[in-house]
Amino acid sequence: MELDVVLQGINFIRRQGPSPEVSGVEYDSRRVQQGSLFVAFRGGTTDGNRYLPQAVAQGAGAIVTDSAAGFSAATAYPALAVIEVPQGRRALAAIAANFFAHPEAQLKLSGVTGTNGKTTTAFLLEAMLRHQGRKTILAGTIEYHAAGRIFPAPHTTPESRDLLELFREGVDGGATEAVMEVSSHALDQQRVAGLAFDVAIFTNLTRDHLDYHRTMDDYFAAKRKLFESSPRVAVLNVDDPHGVQLKNQACSPLVYSYGLRQGDFHADELHMEPAGMRFTMVTPQGEVPLATRLTGGINVYNLLAASAAAMARGLSLEEVARGAASLDFVPGRFQSVDCGQNFAVVVDYAHTDDALRNIIAVAREFVNKEGGRVITMFGCGGDRDRSKRPLMGQAAGEGSDVVVLTSDNPRREDPLAIIDQVLPGLSGTPATVIVEADRRHAIELAIAQAQPGDLVLLAGKGHEKTQTIGERVIPFDDVAIARQVLRERS
Repeated sequence: MELDVVLQGINFIRRQGPSPEVSGVEYDSRRVQQGSLFVAFRGGTTDGNRYLPQAVAQGAGAIVTDSAAGFSAATAYPALAVIEVPQGRRALAAIAANFFAHPEAQLKLSGVTGTNGKTTTAFLLEAMLRHQGRKTILAGTIEYHAAGRIFPAPHTTPESRDLLELFREGVDGGATEAVMEVSSHALDQQRVAGLAFDVAIFTNLTRDHLDYHRTMDDYFAAKRKLFESSPRVAVLNVDDPHGVQLKNQACSPLVYSYGLRQGDFHADELHMEPAGMRFTMVTPQGEVPLATRLTGGINVYNLLAASAAAMARGLSLEEVARGAASLDFVPGRFQSVDCGQNFAVVVDYAHTDDALRNIIAVAREFVNKEGGRVITMFGCGGDRDRSKRPLMGQAAGEGSDVVVLTSDNPRREDPLAIIDQVLPGLSGTPATVIVEADRRHAIELAIAQAQPGDLVLLAGKGHEKTQTIGERVIPFDDVAIARQVLRERS
């Protein structure tokens, strides 16, 4: 593709050099091949302009940079086309859209944002659409789906170039719908720049990612950007004050509100069991009974949100109900590990104090019927918001009978130092506290505590298959390890 075609509609400050054929668009210098256009932009932790020599050495034929210094450095290579732009990430989105022939224009996009529930809501909405024969693309925390293939997900919301490549593959495979988790980081960093969302869903807002956003106001401002793009339909949780605020701002031509007992979509006659739940969903189009293998109050919200979005995408009440019943489970979201033991073991991704409190409340409701206890194992991630650590300790201690405090992904921090910052939150709570920094041993200890009727909750990592300790990334899967421990125990 000619460079002038790739640059169509791009606002640039200055340009120098030829107009070569472009064989690919890359922002990672390690992926540059002969004839690639390399987009160098300043990020939060590094500056892509530092990698211009590597990109040139690997065959880049054109450079787009958001730095005057980068422009000057690149002009040292006279055979290169060099373009300076005011915003590198926004330019990357537009360039990639041109290069991949605008697959986003051939899709109806549904985006889910919020602190908790994004993944399950996205999985549910995709399941509902697929159950009606629609070909879909999914991009989210656990994995990406396109054209019948499943990819690992390095980011909840990929960089614009990678997202558009995913869209291209999906569209070439016949996809007409895309369902995305849209993270606050992605919105703040313009990874979804240029995308027109048909449906935008807001789940909730609780404390998270303050290591990046600094304040809750900034965090909400990032989430709000999804709705400031004026999607055709906004689906808003009005049990959350931030959802009410979005509703009052009249951000879309059509707004569907939802809540447990209020809103356009709400639940009636709720019956919940460990193996699933059922309720009557009340909607503006009438009522329908829903039955699902998912369980817990948070999943009532997720089902309501997904159902409202599915109906916004043209599904009937009966089609929504059938689609909801078709999803067996979402990996790492209240996922049961059953090896025939006489107590429950559940793995969940809960990694904020609000999510932990909610999932423990679900566990408590179930064990109360059996006269059992809640045994919670969790840790806090390193190099992340430290202020939530005692809050997570408090949430775990107030809701659990036994807490096994361990490591999550300590990254570059000392695991024992992280644990020391969690312990003040556990102080004064009624829980028995066991400290074991080694996560595998902690899983063994938590399961060893269990008696008939108890529920062991392994929280924090959910679907993740690795653990990051210092600079090492090692294989680690809570589900697989719990299954192994249970089999050894039996």
